[in-house]
Amino acid sequence: MTLSYGTLAHRLIADHLVDGQMEPGGEIGLRIDQTLTQDATGTLVMQEIDALGLDRVRTEVSVQYVDHNLLQADERNAEDHAFLRSACRRFGIWYSKPGNGVSHPSHMQYFGVPGRTLAGSDSHTCAAGALGMLALGTGGLEVALAMAGRPLHVTMPEIWGIRLTGELPEWVSAKDVVLELLRRHGVKGAVNRILEYHGPGLEGLTAMDRHVIANMGAELGATTSVFPSDAAVRAFLRAEDRESDFRELSAEPDAVYDRTEEIDLSTLEPLIARPTSPGNVVPVRTAAGEPIGQAVIGSSANPGLRDFAIAAAIVARRQTHPAVSFDINPTSREILADLTKTGSTFDLITAGARIHQAGCLGCIGMGQAPAAGRNSLRTFPRNFPGRSGTEDDAVWLCSPETAAASALTGEITDPRDWAAREGVPYPRLRLPEHASVNRSMLEPPLPPEQAARVELERGPNISGLPDFDPLPDLLEGPVLLKCGDNVSTDEISPAGAKALPYRSNIPRLAEFTFTRLDPDYPRRAAELADDSGNDGGPGRHFVVGGENYGQGSSREHAAITPRHLGLRAVIAKSYARIHWQNLANFGVLALEFDHAADYDRIDAGDRLRLENLHAALAPGAEPRLLLRNTTKDETYQVRHHLSDGRRRTVLAGGTIAALAREE
Repeated sequence: MTLSYGTLAHRLIADHLVDGQMEPGGEIGLRIDQTLTQDATGTLVMQEIDALGLDRVRTEVSVQYVDHNLLQADERNAEDHAFLRSACRRFGIWYSKPGNGVSHPSHMQYFGVPGRTLAGSDSHTCAAGALGMLALGTGGLEVALAMAGRPLHVTMPEIWGIRLTGELPEWVSAKDVVLELLRRHGVKGAVNRILEYHGPGLEGLTAMDRHVIANMGAELGATTSVFPSDAAVRAFLRAEDRESDFRELSAEPDAVYDRTEEIDLSTLEPLIARPTSPGNVVPVRTAAGEPIGQAVIGSSANPGLRDFAIAAAIVARRQTHPAVSFDINPTSREILADLTKTGSTFDLITAGARIHQAGCLGCIGMGQAPAAGRNSLRTFPRNFPGRSGTEDDAVWLCSPETAAASALTGEITDPRDWAAREGVPYPRLRLPEHASVNRSMLEPPLPPEQAARVELERGPNISGLPDFDPLPDLLEGPVLLKCGDNVSTDEISPAGAKALPYRSNIPRLAEFTFTRLDPDYPRRAAELADDSGNDGGPGRHFVVGGENYGQGSSREHAAITPRHLGLRAVIAKSYARIHWQNLANFGVLALEFDHAADYDRIDAGDRLRLENLHAALAPGAEPRLLLRNTTKDETYQVRHHLSDGRRRTVLAGGTIAALAREE
């Protein structure tokens, strides 16, 4: 296919396009080379693969990482780990053992290849764009279908070219680059767009620096982010003993982007995102002086050796403030090994740091929850309310430099000001050119003849997939919940040590649904389900949302558990991409207001009615419907953005039901 724009993103899409046209807004199907799953989402993916009747994955590489639910306070997480390993052995999937590392940086180290496509059941899969991959976070069922050899269908995005010039000043790093974009555009500024970075400023950014920026493109709502595969990528792959996988890739010199922007790196300063949104970004100096109780280095948003080493150099031969818990969350065993070889681990420990195992942990609320109401500085990608594991949390997002300097002072501190007061020069790091490559905690797929004899190990906490019924022609019920803008999947289906151990047990996990917004929602939904006189069917109800409904994590539990409790339709001003797909995959009708002001006319408790749904969702039918508010005797015009294929999915009650009908 002739490239119409000459961008790298168009080249990658064209190389994998199997369906549709590269016109923004239309649906396209992409061939997927690699998949990535992690344990918070992977247990459902493996159950879905089993339900699809797949004998062996059809991708070049599929990898299951155990990186989220590492705290084994009881038997549930360990049972899920055993189930995941058995599924990997059964279906031909690589298995990364608990404690080996966070999926995103580990996948870059072990499997990332420029020019390949990667679909992952984690919204931060987009981090692999740092290597010149087309890497897409999506719902688990979409990944299961990709593992079965089916195309991944997404809305063709616009390509947003971001030209980088200049060099980063001292005490400013890659985290500040993506925070600057969030400061400019907020958490929905890149919805239905690919961020493609180019320009002379790239020369000063390593592959792992680019990982930091690409990772948090998810916080802007981007479909993904893409960097060229150049000398920095070659150096990274050489360090990982994989230089043979290098392939040079870049945009054409005269590439034309749908939207353009420029960032002069030399003008940036240390930035920080205030609670409780990654888009609430201000200069660190404007927040300076706020006392802190915790500073955490790590997660997939600052995963590189450099990110830990710079923090170690700042605190070396010093002692962190007595009121601060200084936590180090290594992102891979490989990085921890190199950190130790260079002496940085010793510098951290003697400065008072607490070293944790390699994994996501605090980022997903699995340990190191902060004290209620006390400020926690984290180099993490998200600070949604309660995501840390503490309901009344106050999480700030910043660079390793800002976190380390603040850990020493006990208050939010611009690292430039600290350095000036203490007379400290900016550290010049000497990092090893070759990584401590160790693949011993990666278990390769079994040969097909051995795999066929493996039985899945299902512990008692692993329930079967719900069997959802088709969408009725008439849908009527109450608005059980009305919520505001930017509701995250963490607020719909919470993460953390209390809820996530039930990720394989849908009935039990459903008891946590929406409880951060309305602690009574599960009980009221259950009571409604017992009301057999409810017009339109027992238990059916609506949720009304504002802008960017379902932002954040890709976990499909945020669609499944409300559906399990009777949710059949959401009416919102707009949706986050992945959650919109997940709703369709499990038979929930996602509608948007034609007139945003109609959102204000609906109250919780109002009864809504949708008629003639089968005709309205027929292939080629007009995508607008009339929504009746029978409580107020009002009618609103709403619309959907479902392709013909997704219409069939919603009508059938979900993707698995639709596929069963095809057979």
